Amino acid sequence: MASTEVPELDAYDTRILEELQRDARTSMAELGRKVHLSQPAVTERVRKLEIAGFIKGYRAVVDYQRLGYGIRALVRAGRVEYGRMLQLIEQTPEVVNAFNVTGEDSWILEIAVIDVEHLDAVVTRFCLLAETSTSIVLNMPREHAAVLPARRENIKPAIRKVTGR
Repeated sequence: MASTEVPELDAYDTRILEELQRDARTSMAELGRKVHLSQPAVTERVRKLEIAGFIKGYRAVVDYQRLGYGIRALVRAGRVEYGRMLQLIEQTPEVVNAFNVTGEDSWILEIAVIDVEHLDAVVTRFCLLAETSTSIVLNMPREHAAVLPARRENIKPAIRKVTGR
């Protein structure tokens, strides 16, 4: 099996994953009702999904504003020695997500800060390592969307460009 292939999950497994991503605090009895399985059957399926690594954990989704973080921003950083960047990320609690990427930038960091002064202080630490560019997040119309198993048949064909030929 190629590394991009997903082991076969049936419609029940897919629905369980969808429901748990929507609300991981759902009881097994309620989850069973939603996916039309008995509580013991759904409990066993969830256990198997956990063992197989499809479910990596459960966590609370917090409201950054209510916690006092008025600004979320994306910081793009250019080439920098990997270990030094990783160390700075680990030492910077304001970094909530870090992505090592390809392209013009080497890193994209999502940060949460109190205000512009706090933003300046955090970004300055990264400027000492690499050239940076910062964008403040205005809103997030899509966040924490459910991720379902990848299926080739779900890929829509590319739009064909019309040419004069």
